[in-house]
Order: sequence, then C-alpha cells, then structure tokens
Amino acid sequence: MSWTLDPAHTAVAFSAKHLGVATVRGRFTKVEADLELDNPEDPSTARGTVTIDARSIDTGNEQRDGHLRNADFLDVDNYPTITFTVRSVEPDGDVYRASGDLTIRGVTKPVTLEYEHSGVVTDPFGNTKVGGTLTGAINRTDWGLNWNVPLGGGGLLVSEKVKLEIDGELAEAKEAVAESADAEAQATA
Repeated sequence: MSWTLDPAHTAVAFSAKHLGVATVRGRFTKVEADLELDNPEDPSTARGTVTIDARSIDTGNEQRDGHLRNADFLDVDNYPTITFTVRSVEPDGDVYRASGDLTIRGVTKPVTLEYEHSGVVTDPFGNTKVGGTLTGAINRTDWGLNWNVPLGGGGLLVSEKVKLEIDGELAEAKEAVAESADAEAQATA
C-alpha cells in the first residue's frame, strides 16, 4: 500500500562537529516520500524513496546555510535534491537495519541506518499512521563534500562524520485504501 509522509510530523536532522569541540545541528525543512508499506506492523515490508530539497537546509545561521548550499558543500544549483532509496529493512534484535542508496551531489553510495519502529495508530480522524526513527552516521567526503580547513594542532574545522536522525510519520494514502477496498470487493464478488 502507498503511504505519504506527514511533513508536519517529520524531521530530517543532522549534526557535525565544528573545531572538534562544538556540535552544529541542522535540518532540512522540505522532504517528500514515495513509499510502499505492505504491512505497517512489519517495517521489513517497506520500500520506496525519500527526497529532500537540498535548498531547505537550515542550521539557524543564514551565512553558514549559504555556504552549505554553495559548491563547497551541497552545490544545490546543480544538485537540488538528496535522495534515499530503501532497498531492504531487516530485523536486528529490538531494532531494524534499513539499507539503501543515498545520493548527494549526484554521488550514490550504499548506507545502512538503524530504524526504531514506533508503531501504528489510528488518529482522531480515522487515519492510519505509522512512525519511527532512522539514525546513523556518514562520512561526508564519500559524497564529494570535501571542503575543510586544517587546524594548526591537527584536526579539521568541520568534522567529516555527520550524524543523521530522521524521525517520520507516515499516513496511509487515501487512494490506496480505496483501491484496496475495491480490489477486496471484486475478489469476493
């Protein structure tokens, strides 16, 4: 079944170290998803693609955001989106491992993130919702995000390691519910 991302209840966040001592946190404010989930109780039935508008980066500092948007980092004029295409979700103890292809600046690399399933609920309006949190870390240089300044005592101005946290809520697409009901009715007719 098709599911839509609820942007009001979804956060795509990241963090990286500055000078090796302070953590700079940011987020992307515009994200969409084209996801299929056959069984909302079973995350291993998930597949699809999450698309992030790279221009929507927000670290709370417009000068820094401008630098992150330019060719030193995301190069949003040439690469306006970041995508994560889910290939598999497999149980691993109390959590799941979500493996897929992450594309940044036109470079696609496999990544595996930890997924914590928050469950399935029906909201006050009768809509089925499912949620969970993806976490992990990437080395930004693997995607050509190489800009940096070496520090006198060793180390770098900006860490190569970037931590990711994506907290999302999905809603069952209404047209998918209607199609499923129609198919069920035709099967029993």
